[in-house]
Amino acid sequence: MIASLGMYDFGPAMAANDRLWAGIRDGLRSRGLAAPDGLTRGEGAYWPAWEAPDLVLSQTCGYPFRFRLHSQVTYIGTPDYGVEGCPPGHYNSVFVVRKDDPRKGLADFDGAAFAYNEALSQSGWAAPQTHVAGLGIRLPPRLKTGGHRLSAAAVADGRADIAALDAVTLALMAGDPVAASFRVIARTDPTPGLPMIAARGADAGAIFAAVAAAIAALAPADRATLCLKGLVRIPLSAYLAVPNPPPPEAIAPAA
Repeated sequence: MIASLGMYDFGPAMAANDRLWAGIRDGLRSRGLAAPDGLTRGEGAYWPAWEAPDLVLSQTCGYPFRFRLHSQVTYIGTPDYGVEGCPPGHYNSVFVVRKDDPRKGLADFDGAAFAYNEALSQSGWAAPQTHVAGLGIRLPPRLKTGGHRLSAAAVADGRADIAALDAVTLALMAGDPVAASFRVIARTDPTPGLPMIAARGADAGAIFAAVAAAIAALAPADRATLCLKGLVRIPLSAYLAVPNPPPPEAIAPAA
């Protein structure tokens, strides 16, 4: 059995996620469902967990979910992080640039070197590329970083001019020294947030109930740390309707 909550699992959120998982685990067991004692972390928390036949619970990104996983897993629900300007269970991307960059608006960054975490990231690649294409501007990929915070660091230290972070990650980075080096210049439109999934054939109703109850039972400090407001269901069609941009290799890199 495997369970992971790796999408927002850094700094103080790690201990809060452990307590959240303890509540979910106990709720699952009280409903007659098996659950591992602790969370899997590291690389095993992502694709190896998402595709595991004994996956009890994980959280994935919307792009991998619609691109490959939706027909292979059971959708449980989507955490609501209360992102400003977004419906429950939705989020957006924020474009960040160095604080001392003299350019003012997103259009001023047409052709600027873009840092992205990975090609199957909704908030780090798909949403920002779709957004700028709609504005008639380009953000050619300069650097693949492997993580949102690493993309922010690449902007802060000058290896890239601009990056897109998901709004929840930005909130969780409050107090991070890197956050003092950049500013937000624009946001994308809302899209469905990061879905919770289990192996195909899992009891979605029972798992949803266990997760929702565990979120509600969290100490206020842990809910604040994780930015968690609750758990909602979003139609699969809403995920599948989100557009997919060209992959990075199809876009001419920044000079």
